[in-house]
Amino acid sequence: MLPRESLARTGALVRHNVLLMLREPGPLLSRLIMPLAFLTLLRPLYVSAQGRTAGTQQAVIGTLVTFSLLALSISGNAILTERLGRTWDRLRGTPLRPAEMLVGKAIPVFAILFAQQILIVTFGVCAFGLRVTHPLLLLSVLLTWTCTLLGFGALLGVLARSVGELSASYDIGGMLLSSLGGALVPLSVLPHWVAEVAPLTPGYWSVRGLRTALAGDMPTVLTVCGTLLGVALACGALASIRLQGRSGRMVAL
Repeated sequence: MLPRESLARTGALVRHNVLLMLREPGPLLSRLIMPLAFLTLLRPLYVSAQGRTAGTQQAVIGTLVTFSLLALSISGNAILTERLGRTWDRLRGTPLRPAEMLVGKAIPVFAILFAQQILIVTFGVCAFGLRVTHPLLLLSVLLTWTCTLLGFGALLGVLARSVGELSASYDIGGMLLSSLGGALVPLSVLPHWVAEVAPLTPGYWSVRGLRTALAGDMPTVLTVCGTLLGVALACGALASIRLQGRSGRMVAL
């Protein structure tokens, strides 16, 4: 069990980061509202092409994966803002431990990314009759996908050198990864080479996990969750190593 002092420091940092996000609510609101508008407009096209059940699933999954990848901006900006403001090194000089700093930064971002996905799924269920017969399987995929987004976004925030560079990364990368993963268009109707490349992208595993979760395929869901967690851990480890290296050079200067 964590000491009381550690919990208090982590809680204070979480509250601080929540306040920072609430001061600029525009990006958060856009990531929550835009997917609902996109889903409403996109669903009739899929229903017309695939039928009501399959079309609704494709529309919800495509919207969720695409906009959750675009929401990498939330995770990346949380790190990049600290770097550009040189406040990360100031935090390192306080009694805060590295684990407390990472947890305090990660919890608010994780909550927002997860809330976005829950909102999209709930909207699909209430507005369009999306069938969720295996909620625990779906929840498992959503949680592991959120971890992947958190780690991937943190890595982008560490590697980017400016806000513009980060913006280009998640805008281009988000659309590219969701398209290659079969989120917007099924892989079966895309060129053959796309299906060969798709398993190399996290978007593919997210799409596959969501579809199999809705179908109740537990073995495949477990495989997907393991793969996504592996990607999350790899990205998080690389981000931590890179961030420590940057901080060390800044302190040396």
